[in-house]
Amino acid sequence: MAGSSHGHTPAAWTGVTIAFIGFCVAGAFMVMAQPVGFWAGMAIVVLGGVVGAVMRAMGLGMPKQATALTYQAAPAATREPAGAQS
Repeated sequence: MAGSSHGHTPAAWTGVTIAFIGFCVAGAFMVMAQPVGFWAGMAIVVLGGVVGAVMRAMGLGMPKQATALTYQAAPAATREPAGAQS
């Protein structure tokens, strides 16, 4: 995945960070047996997805043409072997 630049955008980082905070909040309130706090944490998780989608719509995500090129094969080398002469 690292070679395809998957998720290396401000929209992805922001959305995942907000969702992570939401999971932490929900987990803490689940341990404290507070259902309202748990559902508040789940709302923060959803908010992370919404923020990520809005930022992608604003142009802070991966460009659409780049996603189509992500999994194409690399072009063949055009260089001749080291010992070959024309």
